[in-house]
Amino acid sequence: MDELQEGLGSWPISCEVVVQWGDMDAFNHVNHTVFLTWMETARMRYFSSCGLIELMDETGIGPILAGLRADYLHPVTFPDIITVHTTVTRIGASSFDMGYRVTSSARDGEAVATGTVFGVLYDYKSGKSVQIPEELKSRVLELESSSG
Repeated sequence: MDELQEGLGSWPISCEVVVQWGDMDAFNHVNHTVFLTWMETARMRYFSSCGLIELMDETGIGPILAGLRADYLHPVTFPDIITVHTTVTRIGASSFDMGYRVTSSARDGEAVATGTVFGVLYDYKSGKSVQIPEELKSRVLELESSSG
């Protein structure tokens, strides 16, 4: 494992989300799609913190999802406050993986879901994947090291 990969996975970004009544479905628990939206919110905070949003605004190069996985461990209901924790777990030449841990205050901080997204750095002008710049990799590593 190279030095960059060893520095990842430290969960530097988390955000609290208040569960809304409308987040629940006919089965009286939060709908599975809502968890993905919560993860997306944490992901965008991560991207903002490492400069990826700025890169997108300046160059048209930004992230695109290639896949995702979510595992639901416990149902969540209203009222609750959940916390979504996120981290980058792998950086490749043009791709990256991010992990998610969703915890519930109603369950005393117990994990209620986990997830992974598989992303690619993408040039929206050319429609092709691009190499992740070393500067961005360094910013991610710096962000990951800030949580320790």
